[in-house]
Amino acid sequence: MRRRRLRIAGTVQGVGFRPHLHRLARSLSLTGAAGNDDDGVWCEIQGLQLDLDSFEARVVSEAPPLARVDSVRSTAMPAVEGEQGFALAASETGSGTVAGTVPPDVAACEACRADVADPAGRRYRYAFTCCTDCGPRFTVVRSLPYDRERTSMSAFELCKACEAEYLDPADRRHHAQAVCCDACGPALSLETTLGEAVDGDPVEAAADLLGAGGIVAVKGVGGYQLACRADDGAAVARLRHRKHREEKPFALLVDSVEAARALVELDDLACRVLSGPEAPIVLAPRRASAPIAAGVAPDTRLLGVMLPATPLHALLVEAVGATLVCTSGNRSDEPIVTDDARVQPDLGDIADAVLVHNRRIERRADDSVGHVVHGGFQLLRRARGYAPGAVRLDRGGPPVLAVGAELKSTVCLALGADAHMSVHLGDLEHPAALAAFEAAVADLLELTRTAPELVVHDRHPEYLSTKFAASVDLAPRLGVQHHHAHLASCLADAGFRGPAIGVMFDGMGWGADGTLWGGEILVGDAGGYERVAHLRPAPMPGGSAAVRQPWRMALAHLHETFGRDLPALACVTDHIEDAPRVLDQCRPGQSMLTTSMGRLFDSVSALCGLVETATYEGQAAIRLEQAAGPDVRRYPVEISAGTPAVIEFSAVVEAVVSDLLAGRQPSQVSAALHRWVADVTVAACHQIREVTGLSTVALSGGVFQNRLLVELLLPELEQSGFEVLRHRQVPPNDGGIALGQAAVGRAMLAGRG
Repeated sequence: MRRRRLRIAGTVQGVGFRPHLHRLARSLSLTGAAGNDDDGVWCEIQGLQLDLDSFEARVVSEAPPLARVDSVRSTAMPAVEGEQGFALAASETGSGTVAGTVPPDVAACEACRADVADPAGRRYRYAFTCCTDCGPRFTVVRSLPYDRERTSMSAFELCKACEAEYLDPADRRHHAQAVCCDACGPALSLETTLGEAVDGDPVEAAADLLGAGGIVAVKGVGGYQLACRADDGAAVARLRHRKHREEKPFALLVDSVEAARALVELDDLACRVLSGPEAPIVLAPRRASAPIAAGVAPDTRLLGVMLPATPLHALLVEAVGATLVCTSGNRSDEPIVTDDARVQPDLGDIADAVLVHNRRIERRADDSVGHVVHGGFQLLRRARGYAPGAVRLDRGGPPVLAVGAELKSTVCLALGADAHMSVHLGDLEHPAALAAFEAAVADLLELTRTAPELVVHDRHPEYLSTKFAASVDLAPRLGVQHHHAHLASCLADAGFRGPAIGVMFDGMGWGADGTLWGGEILVGDAGGYERVAHLRPAPMPGGSAAVRQPWRMALAHLHETFGRDLPALACVTDHIEDAPRVLDQCRPGQSMLTTSMGRLFDSVSALCGLVETATYEGQAAIRLEQAAGPDVRRYPVEISAGTPAVIEFSAVVEAVVSDLLAGRQPSQVSAALHRWVADVTVAACHQIREVTGLSTVALSGGVFQNRLLVELLLPELEQSGFEVLRHRQVPPNDGGIALGQAAVGRAMLAGRG
């Protein structure tokens, strides 16, 4: 008889790993025990050596579907005489750093949905049905190790029937910490926004209200959501007016993949992602026959669809019998509401009623958003279903806290070889979002019981995340240039150490020369970079006003191309009174300069008459992308020699103006501009490869959310012999910046060591 102690690290708590070990040990007639602790899962096994070897191999090969095993360390131990059976021990809590990870919330599995639909079952129509393969984790846990007593489920004492399932190794609810039923678990109620109960079955009553054109606030797994019928134009318009969300698209909730296919065009990958355990919102091309109100997504030919992430959502959409708008429960720019006490003040004048339950939400988590592009699924917002799932780094090291950028904020804690990413926190310009960001930092450090050795932030002095880093006495600080962080983020996401050619196109970030960068090509890795090419700088008249009013950037690019003798386009004549003042701001020294590719997209959108004033971030570029027709024209590419090389925009602005004055449609201009960005990128990468010998290209920055651009660019790079790295685990936008900051911080500490 032999005995071994196994130390299993990774995402192994809250995913049915201990029951997996229990079943495996019993199948091999092994004795011993297993339990959770701060480092993950430990296991002691005793038996014949051949069986021990089989157990150790199957620990990984047959791991539960939601688990991620990073390592299994095995140590020989003295055998224990007379040991009987295999036990699941009580969790052990220490005082040091917690290395284990909290798993994300997981959508209801097929077995649990079948339980909810079974009239003969004891969980028929029970909205909180779950098992070890599904249900809430991150949004209910208070501390680690992950056990029921350290979650918000501790308020609900198990009934005899649920306790029997919890203790039965043969049951799929064995040690499922959120297991419950209507006799012992959370309960639903429908209330007015003043907290007064509404009679009747809560789901049916809410469905009746929605069917009549009402708006219902629904308490989801990670926060409140706002729902109305998606085919009711008046209801959608009321929701927009009350929520102060003028034009930004709403997401849609459907009850099945088949229902989604009736609304949008989905390939096999999109269907798999849509129906997977993460259950994100998937953006896909709208079908002309989709019975959806025009006000749901006025800017785009895409619709964002999702399947029910919980039995509650499945019951509700089934009861209504129609597609629902399902959007974050907040006012625009504020965090999603999680606290029941905030419903009346924050949502009371938006919703007509509240479908609520009595389980506490410990952490907020919006719905994740992504799309399929060039054969891969790309996240645009990383939250429920994905966060706080860790991104594996190429090496371990001291703990590093990265506080991200200001828009699409996330924070990241590099701990060991894991980068723990927060959920999407929103734009920090709103005081409530800033408070949520500060709470997320404190929560991440408290949950892992970690004191960072370095705090990394963006170099932009006015970012609120930068000011936060300067205001807290946590550790020494490191400022990282925005686009270097984008490059390091893409490399870390792809598991590529580098160096690489980094094409970093976005709205803007503080440059090393004091200008606002955003059309950058870098060469480097997490340890450092060189700026080898960039878009020619242009003035940004009015500063942030030029972001909200794209016509200002259009005048700036026209001024740089034609001087003060501007062509008679609508965006010029419509602002003829403002033009002299704006042109004065384009004189040297009067405005910040920017190399932003995102601002060039904004300019062309304004020149085409698509957006005068943007009501949400990225709107002008989105409309320009959606306006694109068949790709038939090519604009001239001009790139200077030297380092850094300069990508000239004047020739393309001249071509755009010439096309518009000749009567060509915005669809033709948009297609040609997208083709030009792809062409100029490929040409620049060829030029850089000749000098550096590098053939790996990393793409990052908000511009690479653009589906059309990616579909044009990637084939050309690949056909030119480049290996292309792009984001898979975190978004290409500023939601991935914190990961890159953490990677740069780690590289800096390793260099010092």
